[in-house]
Amino acid sequence: MNRLSSALITTVLLSAGAANAQWGRPHEQAQNRQEVRQDKRELKDDRRDVAELENTLARFDRAWSRQDEREMSGVEAKLRDLLRQEFAESRSEMRDDRREVRRSGHEENRGGWGRPGMDDRRDRRDDQRDAAVEAATLRTRAAIARELHQVMGSRSQWALQRQRNLIVQLIHIAQDEVRQTKQELREDRREQREDRRDHRRRY
Repeated sequence: MNRLSSALITTVLLSAGAANAQWGRPHEQAQNRQEVRQDKRELKDDRRDVAELENTLARFDRAWSRQDEREMSGVEAKLRDLLRQEFAESRSEMRDDRREVRRSGHEENRGGWGRPGMDDRRDRRDDQRDAAVEAATLRTRAAIARELHQVMGSRSQWALQRQRNLIVQLIHIAQDEVRQTKQELREDRREQREDRRDHRRRY
C-alpha cells in the first residue's frame, strides 16, 4: 500500500470516528433547549393557575358572605372551566413526561467507553419521578372534581364549607406544581450544562 492510499484511509477512519462521537449530541442539546423553553411556558401557566384559583376563592367568599346566588353560580361555572383546563394541561404534561423518560432511557443506553452514563441515569430517575408525580396529581384532581360535583349547587353550611375546602386543596396542588416546575427547570438547565461540559471534554 502506498503512502497516499494509507493517508487517505487514515483520514477516512478519523473522520468516521469523529462523526460517531458527535452522533446524537447536537440532537440532545437541541432537545434540552426545547425542554427549558417548555419548562418556562409551564411555569408561566402554573403561576396563572394559582392566581385564577386564588381569585376564584375570593369570589366564593364574597358570594357566600353576601348570599349572592348569581355570583355563587358564576364561581361554580368558573371552577368547572378551570378543572377542565387543568385536566387538559395535566394530560399534556404526562405525555411530555413519558417522552422525557423514553429519551433519558435512550441516552443512558448510549453510555459507553469514556462515558460512564451516571448523569444520564440520574436524569432518567428524575424524569421517572416527574412522571409519577404528575400521574398522582391527576388522580388527586379527579377525586376533588368528583367531590365538587356532588356539593356544587347546595347552599347548606356543610356543602359550602366543603366546597371552600376543596378549592383551597386545588390552590395547594397548583402551588406544588409551581415548585415542581421550578425544580424541572433547574434539572433541565443542569442537563444543558452537562452536555456542554461533555462536549468540551470530547473535543
